[in-house]
Amino acid sequence: MRRSASKKTGQSNSTTASITSSATDLFRSSSSKASSKEMERIDNLFYSYANRSSGMIDPEGIETLCSDMEVDHTDVRILMLAWKMRAEKQGYFTLEEWRQGLKSLRADTLNKLKKALPDLEKEVKRPSNFVDFYNYAFRYCLTEEKQKSIDIESICQLLDLVLGSHFQAQVDYFIEYLKIQSDYKVINMDQWMGFYRFCNEFPSQGKAEEKLERINLFRHWLKLSVDPSLYDTNVSALA
Repeated sequence: MRRSASKKTGQSNSTTASITSSATDLFRSSSSKASSKEMERIDNLFYSYANRSSGMIDPEGIETLCSDMEVDHTDVRILMLAWKMRAEKQGYFTLEEWRQGLKSLRADTLNKLKKALPDLEKEVKRPSNFVDFYNYAFRYCLTEEKQKSIDIESICQLLDLVLGSHFQAQVDYFIEYLKIQSDYKVINMDQWMGFYRFCNEFPSQGKAEEKLERINLFRHWLKLSVDPSLYDTNVSALA
């Protein structure tokens, strides 16, 4: 009797294991099919905006995408979308970049992509992500091979777009100074990243009388930023 009971128990365990395995395989199969369908929709959305000749979404395609989402093509969220895709070339999205970004956003339709933008904006504004986004924004604007700096006019526009909502007073003062000064024709990455650090270390009080003082700080800071190694030893002199 004991052998019979043991045999039945073994059969029962084997049956349970078989059912569990089948259920797991079914779940994996369903999950794989769902993922495949999602990627197919993401790809179809890509090709609805891609240029047939280049196989990429080009500036014209991006403008059409923005129009369909009812978002201006100069909106900072489009730059955030490029950051999410890790797009390498300004004004262009490859299929792999598109897949990476939209899969991460869980957006396989135009409507879902549009609805994902507010959450994307919140994600970028987290301190741990914003520095990376700020760095990316500069690199994304380096459109020529071996280019290491950006002209003053473009930097002014980029500063307002990327940093204006965080440090509006400092950005306004800095842009005003950059437009009237004649010492600098371009801004490099060290200066770009240094300005973000500057804004954090010298927060604006929002007072009109600080304007001249703030511009003087920018002028001295730019001189130091030519040699970043001098920054830490001389920054106290700016306070």
